[in-house]
Amino acid sequence: MTELRDRYIRFDWAIKRLLRQKANFGVLEGFLTVFLNEPIKIVDILESEGNQQEAEDKFNRVDIKAKNSKGEIIIVEIQNTSELYYLERVLYGVAKAITEHINLGNTYKEVKKVYSISILYFDLGKGSDYIYVGQNNFVGLHTQDHLVISTKEKDTIVRKSPSEIFPTYILVRVNEFNKVAKTPLEEWVEYLKNGIINPETQAPGLQEAREKLKYYSMTNAERHAYDEHVNAIMIQNDVLGNARLEGMEEGRAEGKTEAKNSIALKMMKGGMPIEQIMQFTGLSEKEIKSL
Repeated sequence: MTELRDRYIRFDWAIKRLLRQKANFGVLEGFLTVFLNEPIKIVDILESEGNQQEAEDKFNRVDIKAKNSKGEIIIVEIQNTSELYYLERVLYGVAKAITEHINLGNTYKEVKKVYSISILYFDLGKGSDYIYVGQNNFVGLHTQDHLVISTKEKDTIVRKSPSEIFPTYILVRVNEFNKVAKTPLEEWVEYLKNGIINPETQAPGLQEAREKLKYYSMTNAERHAYDEHVNAIMIQNDVLGNARLEGMEEGRAEGKTEAKNSIALKMMKGGMPIEQIMQFTGLSEKEIKSL
């Protein structure tokens, strides 16, 4: 009974249904504090791309956009299945966040620092770590030194690294985590991967998560909706996995275009939305509909 009582809901569902509420900010603030390695206080939840998605795509990608007490913008996105141009879309989302939160006529000093945290449940590429951080720095072509920028804050000239101004990107490759969780960061990634929260945890946000994200604290209707969400993810991953394997086998005997067409057909038969088939195969909507 203890295992049942201590079953916790997935973080994507929590973001979608619970963590936008002020009463539950403690979970999200703890998560951000750990991943950004500084205390985070959320002052507002902003309109995000995920709020405007088609219903058929909502289980594949969930995101939340928040503003902290320093006026910085933080985007947290959970991607459940692979996407062909994922990093390009992340870049677009960050650029959009920057332009949306500066008013016409403002000076460039009003441009806000943006953090993008991507929690990925698919194989993005090759790498030996489970977390990668991308920041902008300018390095001397001949001297290899790092440029420091002079800027003005409250009538005072201060020096900043470009990484303090440009967006910071954090990629969390959940499936690559295979350690015994000892640090707050590792405890969070273990929860993201396996849904496990140590009863003795001291990690910021996870203590609150143990109370607020319990599966059996939801109503019957909420549990039913959650179970449907999880089932949809599992079905889509199965469709993608099978199509990929069969496509690889057929690709050995067929040309690249024929293999892509074969994969697209299998995805269509599996009920996948055309937009996701386009992202996965690189085929156009017209090419897919003509199959």
